Amino acid sequence: MSPVDETTTRILEWLIETFPLAQQREINADDSLLESGIVDSLGTLEVVHFLEAEFELIVTDEEMTPEYFETARSIAKLVALKSNPIHPQSESN
Repeated sequence: MSPVDETTTRILEWLIETFPLAQQREINADDSLLESGIVDSLGTLEVVHFLEAEFELIVTDEEMTPEYFETARSIAKLVALKSNPIHPQSESN
């Protein structure tokens, strides 16, 4: 299993544990979290807090876009991008 797949699985598990709507549906890594209503704007902040604590990274305001938060897989890709030493984490708050 690739690091992105492992990260996707961890994020998906956390989403199911955290969001009641995710518990009621059988969601997968490519389901739209935003369109389905599983994650709303406040939920996105919860996801950011989880990512920063779990993966020890900083998510900037510029990165808080639907592109990165649409699915569990897109969130995992953001984590991979932020964890890649070729693309160092932003130092801004």
